[in-house]
Order: sequence, then structure tokens, then C-alpha cells
Amino acid sequence: MKGNSEAAQISRHRKELRYGFSTGTAAAAAAKAALYELLALPCPETVRVTLPGGGPLAVPLAEHRRLGGGGEAVVVKDAGDDPDVTHGARIGVRAKWANGRCCEALAITAGEGVGRVTKPGLPLAVGEPAVNPTPRAMLRRAVREVGDQLSPPRLLRVHLEIFVPQGEELARRTLNPRLGIVGGISILGTTGLVKPFSHSAYRATIIFSLKVAKAMGLKEVVFSTGGRSEAALVRLLPHLPEEAFVQMGDYLRFALKAAAHLGFSKILVGAYIGKALKMAQGFSQTHASRGMASFSDLALWLREKTKDSWLAQAVAQANTAREVLEIIPSAQIQPVMSEVGGRMLAALRSHAGPAVGLTAVILGFNDLPLYWQYDRGGSK
Repeated sequence: MKGNSEAAQISRHRKELRYGFSTGTAAAAAAKAALYELLALPCPETVRVTLPGGGPLAVPLAEHRRLGGGGEAVVVKDAGDDPDVTHGARIGVRAKWANGRCCEALAITAGEGVGRVTKPGLPLAVGEPAVNPTPRAMLRRAVREVGDQLSPPRLLRVHLEIFVPQGEELARRTLNPRLGIVGGISILGTTGLVKPFSHSAYRATIIFSLKVAKAMGLKEVVFSTGGRSEAALVRLLPHLPEEAFVQMGDYLRFALKAAAHLGFSKILVGAYIGKALKMAQGFSQTHASRGMASFSDLALWLREKTKDSWLAQAVAQANTAREVLEIIPSAQIQPVMSEVGGRMLAALRSHAGPAVGLTAVILGFNDLPLYWQYDRGGSK
């Protein structure tokens, strides 16, 4: 089965990059343990969770106990070798019986450190705890599995409170505030597993960010390649709300196609010279693993613009983009940046299609623009 295959990858890749499990999986395991305590049943030190695609995963418990008239358990999130901000976080669940007024078999609330949705555009309604659909399904299944173990089996009507003691602090290091999730982290996961250096998680964040901007009624979105370039663009575009700014990382082609598909009429892409040069050279994904920017190409363009062979040779031999800007005389910066920017704009157009208004911005290391050009395209 697919689920068994996914679970098996954890041990199969242990000698390479180690897989981990999601906050949703951690919450499902903690929920099961909390229910055992609620029912006064023996609680194992390792809980088996069913992954969304099927197949079990054994998750160790950090603690579990009877708490008043309910139960409580905590799992320490293990993200494996993924650079996950929630790695090592304590994901807890408190379980108690649902009151008679509860019409649902399972009620989920956000305890300390779990965020609440305040903006439209996410797969959860405004006001809901930031526990995504797949983790909610995992929690429902966990409750059902515990109920099925009883003799006779029965439907458990329970209230689960998810909590993350350091969640509010951790959330400041995520995009949750931008997405309108306040008060803590989100409980996430689509497969239940965390794949090392997962590209899918970043792409999903881009989509969520774009959907929030769309739901806010915005027509323009601003893509940056990271935190510093975004901060510079925020200062340069103070009239735009924070929802307009989306960190696309290295996913240039993916982000542009997604924004165009969602119907944004204007897209601005800003980057420092190194990333801008890679865009100008036609890279659709600008991560270093996909290759380095070629200063020899820049040298060729510079020679064509300036007719200065010595300067072109010096640029071709440069080690960094910062060195390139130090080599080029100030009088030649604008012509060279115009060449790079024009090629960058053409590359953006190839990814976004003809109908979107596009702006290419190249930032200098003083965070001021070296190039800023808008192309109206086919937009009205």
C-alpha cells in the first residue's frame, strides 16, 4: 500500500536524510494517549498513528497523565533532517468528554500556542483553530480507533484541546502572522511525514499566501527571494498591505504561474543581483543546487554594451555578485543593469504569460533599486 511505502521510507533513508513526522501526526499521537488516560486504559509509551495514505507510524510519547476528569499527553515533534522551525516543539492534547450541547462527535479547540485564523483565503474558516484539514482527519481517525478498541466498540464524543507551550514564540519565525494566523503555530501535514528539505511545503506556503492576498481583494502581488529582499521591497512599496508580499524563495516559475492562474493583474519580482542574473539567464528555479549564475554571460552582455574588453574580462573572473558591482564603474552600472533587467523581465514574461502586468526590480546591496521596470503586457 502507498501508506506503508511512505512509512517505510523513514527507515530506508535513515543513512541518508532522516525523515520525521508532522505536527499533525504528533497531535494525533498525543490525542490517542490523552484518550487512553481519559478512559483509564493502560497507555503505551509509543503510540501507533495511521498515516493519511494508510499504514502505521510509531510515535514516542514524551509524557501522559490523568488530568482531573480528563487526560493529557505530549509528543515532541521530530522533523528529521528537515530545517523545520517546529522541530523539538512539544505538541500536546488535553481530552475530556464533550458536553451535551456538542452536536459533533469531535470538538477541536486551540489551547496555548496554537494559532487561530483571522483572514480568509486559508482552507479553514475565519475564527477556527489553525488545525489544517488533514490533521483534523487524523484526529478524527485517532478518536475512532480508540473507540473501536473498546469492548464493545463505541463512538466517543470528546473535546480535544491542542496546545503547544512555546507555540506563540515559534510562530514569530514562520509566515503565520502574514497569513493572518495569530496566537501560535499551525498544526500541519498532508502525508503525516516530514520529508527532508521538503519542496512541497514551501510551494504550499506560496499558494496559501497567494490565496490570502486574493481573498483580501488584492490585485497586485510582490514576490521576493527571501527575508532581506522582502524587507527592502516593503520599504520601497509602503502603500501596499503586508498580504501583498510573498516570499517565493527560489521557486520563480512556480510562483509566477500560480499568481497568474489565480488572476492577479500585476506581479512584481524583486531580487538582488545574483538571483536577478540567474533569472535573466533563464533559470526557472534559482536555488544554488540548480547551478550558479554565470558571470561570463554578464561579461558578454557588458562587452556588447560598453565595448570595454578589459572590464568584461574582469567581470567574467569575479567570484561574487558583490565583487561584480565593485568592479563595474558607476557610470556603467545603469546600462549593465538595464541589460540584465530587460532579460530578467523577458524571463518573467515567459513564466507568467502575456496577460499579466510585470515589474522587475534589481536591488543593490544598499537595498536601493538598481533597476525598476514595468511591462504592461496584455493587462487592462
